[in-house]
Amino acid sequence: MFPTRPILRSSAATELLGGIGADAERTLAYLGGLATLIGKTSAALFSSPLKRGRSLQRAVHQATIVGVQAIPIVTLITFFVGVIIALQGAYGLQRLGAMHLVAGLVAISITRELGPLVAAIVVIGRSGSAFAAEIGAMRVSEELDALKTMALNPIDFLVAPKLAAMAIMLPCLTIWSDLMGVMGGALFGVAGAGFTLGGYFIATREALALRDVTTGIAKSLVFGIVITAVGCYEGFTTSADAEGVGRSTTSAVVISILLVVLIDLMFTYLFYFARLGV
Repeated sequence: MFPTRPILRSSAATELLGGIGADAERTLAYLGGLATLIGKTSAALFSSPLKRGRSLQRAVHQATIVGVQAIPIVTLITFFVGVIIALQGAYGLQRLGAMHLVAGLVAISITRELGPLVAAIVVIGRSGSAFAAEIGAMRVSEELDALKTMALNPIDFLVAPKLAAMAIMLPCLTIWSDLMGVMGGALFGVAGAGFTLGGYFIATREALALRDVTTGIAKSLVFGIVITAVGCYEGFTTSADAEGVGRSTTSAVVISILLVVLIDLMFTYLFYFARLGV
């Protein structure tokens, strides 16, 4: 008799396809929830002048937390990232006798990709998780219901100031991150690659185009909107139990990083083919 091959039972195949379909449905529902939250928050930001006036003080407070207090850690990380890129680039360029290209390598890598990405990841760890924890704790303690009782829309009161602060401060942090990354590269350029400080900055200026900087700023604006939406959405959907806030905070960090990387990939893909004229 010939050996028989194992046949996947129809019930197992149905279960597998059902699981894939359920995951896809949950993913689409999650993205739909994020889009709805962003739409309602955007509408709140452009509503009546009276509401905008009430939200201004809260937005300034959030901007201080999101942006100003993040400057030290962003400075430290991106400065060292600039040094690392210069070291790694010099290792390969030295073999080709092209050490003069180190400045351009650092500048383009930082402004196009690593500056906005590092700033976004730092903000996710500091603020995206805090948004989820704050709103999640308010949901568990029924403070969100109390806001509604006082005729305060939680989206207007909580989310709109956060989104406004993030949309302003993350691009600013990205610009600062770009500068610190270039300064880190300059440290190696002067100390180990034979540049003068003025010569290094001249080489950086010649290597960069305006679109390199604006690309990173455009990315950071979208990153800020996504980080705020994910953090607040996770807070609003926190389960009312002892571990709910912890799970929401973890999910906010993981999902935000995933979406930021995917959005960065999409931007890079689009800009790459735009430069090629495809």
